Amino acid sequence: MTRDLTLLKDGAAELGISLGDAELERFSRFADELAKWNRKINLTAITESREVVLKHFLDSLTVAARIHLAGRVLDIGSGAGFPGIPLAIVRPDLDIVSVDAVEKKIMFQRHAARTLGLANFKALHARGEALPDLYGSYFDIIVSRAFADLVNFAKMVLPLLADGGVIVAMKGSEGKREAVTHGQELTELGVRVESVQEFGLPGAGDRRSIIMLRNKIDEHD
Repeated sequence: MTRDLTLLKDGAAELGISLGDAELERFSRFADELAKWNRKINLTAITESREVVLKHFLDSLTVAARIHLAGRVLDIGSGAGFPGIPLAIVRPDLDIVSVDAVEKKIMFQRHAARTLGLANFKALHARGEALPDLYGSYFDIIVSRAFADLVNFAKMVLPLLADGGVIVAMKGSEGKREAVTHGQELTELGVRVESVQEFGLPGAGDRRSIIMLRNKIDEHD
């Protein structure tokens, strides 16, 4: 794992994020626990150590590098804890709630958070549709890399968004095309595409995009 931690540190530095020994040690333990649990239950199809660093850890950190994060963050459809747990490691100032509908994945996330001592991270077993009763208009940032459909993502999470909050969709190379294609539908929902950032994933070169949506009701023009 030592070589892969160097890859993680260098990749994070390329993103503008400095990882100290404490953060790297937490990422190493997280990788160990992910591998251990994944041998028993299916958490992720990505299992090789280098690929975990590139496609889970660094991919998650692109949000911290490219979006101004503050306050209360929801990671919805988080699977084994991405991007929520890496964000909790590098940004202990954030209040992060991670939600997934698959209970075994939430059990792993809770175990990982305890093991890593992430006091700013909470894992919740729930379906997105049930969240407004618990967290109506609560979150400053809502992020997901799980939703294939941008419009349905926005539709589901809008009731959870605080005034002035933003929705962040993590996508692959198709992100900009999807944002343009569904721009009118998003407008009808009451949100606008504020930005689409396209970039290569450090260490891999895979194309990524991050779409940021803002509630049009919060505009004052």
